[in-house]
Amino acid sequence: MIARIIFALAILGGLVFAIQGGEYSTVDLYRQYKRGKTLEAQTDSLSREVDSLRKIAHAIKTDPVTQERIAREEFGMVRGNKEILYRLGDPDTVSVKR
Repeated sequence: MIARIIFALAILGGLVFAIQGGEYSTVDLYRQYKRGKTLEAQTDSLSREVDSLRKIAHAIKTDPVTQERIAREEFGMVRGNKEILYRLGDPDTVSVKR
């Protein structure tokens, strides 16, 4: 009777070791699987972002409308013979309205 119990425990221990033991346990493999899925999602997201940035870079290099918009918005440039008037005054007399 005791021999059967010891034998059953040895078999059970072997099964547990086969499933959970060794270099990578089942839990470790599951964690690696989840991490792989997370990395795939991040890679896909970054790939889409890189594609979008490539399109924007191409537009900046080749599209005159985009170049003009950036020149106006970022650098305050105007098109053609338009003039921009600036009124300068003493810093003490200028009031800033917010």
